[in-house]
Amino acid sequence: MTITAAADGSALGNPGPAGWAWYVNDDCWRAGGWPHGTNNQGELMAVLDLFRATAHVPGEDLRVLCDSQYVINSITKWMPGWKRKGWRKADGKPVLNVELLKELDRELAGRKYTFEWVKGHAGHDLNEAADERARAAATAYQQGVAARSGPGFAGAPAGTDLAHAGHAMSAAGPAAASAPAAATPVAKASAATNGGTGSFLPGTYDEPDLFSELETDSFGAPHANGSEPGPEEIVEALERELASSEVRGDIGRTGVLLHPDFMQIGAAGRVWTRDAMMMAFEEDPGHPAELEILGADRIGTSAVLLTYRSYSRSGTTLRSSLWVLDGNRWRLRFHQETPEA
Repeated sequence: MTITAAADGSALGNPGPAGWAWYVNDDCWRAGGWPHGTNNQGELMAVLDLFRATAHVPGEDLRVLCDSQYVINSITKWMPGWKRKGWRKADGKPVLNVELLKELDRELAGRKYTFEWVKGHAGHDLNEAADERARAAATAYQQGVAARSGPGFAGAPAGTDLAHAGHAMSAAGPAAASAPAAATPVAKASAATNGGTGSFLPGTYDEPDLFSELETDSFGAPHANGSEPGPEEIVEALERELASSEVRGDIGRTGVLLHPDFMQIGAAGRVWTRDAMMMAFEEDPGHPAELEILGADRIGTSAVLLTYRSYSRSGTTLRSSLWVLDGNRWRLRFHQETPEA
């Protein structure tokens, strides 16, 4: 079976409130965004999330419809050279959006995929559907309201990262079987250097001048006496790690620490999603804070509620964090902060 999906991004102001989306059919799509980003970041994130959403069916061919020449060229042409040069361009300057590109490079490994360029805003059903959802996500962030994330892929295995994976596509979706509005023969191309099999629709492309599931041991190192640390100790260590400005500025690491369905209620009453929080951290990691642990209480076998007081330049804040066991990793599911009077 071939999974056919359109991927698109949007940024209001470019940069500005940004959104991304991939779309197979009305029952199989996903969208997200950030308070501030670029159109290219949205385009890349849409493709990245699509690959993650189909990671549980690696044997299926993935046909990606893009109106972004930047994305297609980045993946099928430029990435091998960038990697050889240490993720720098021919002029020696750092590659833009390098974290997202590195993530894509990892996800492409071993996958069978085809990229086809479609003209944007030209009536292509799948492209228009993805564009509409990406713009809706960007608009939601602009207006400060909740963005529709979509159903994702139905049938994903339990514990799948829904922010990046979602559910498996039904084989008989009508949109999945529809062809591009202007189909032409597909030319084979190099699929970077990661062992994937890729191709793209030929065209004239010119190069325009973020998350990683890093492989980490979520249970930490054994104690000196050889015993494994308990959940409370692991969670406290991860919370302290997340409080450091260095880690907050690393979108790959925060992507590991924050649960796909993470939500935070901020001191001012704002509700933060995982995507919004990760982008905010990357743009402004803030200053280091000292933590005074007040309590670490197990909730069943797979959750720990951590309460603590943080000290920073802005004052003291009472905080609570709910960490849950997601597969073999402890990840932050919910956080609330209240300035201390």
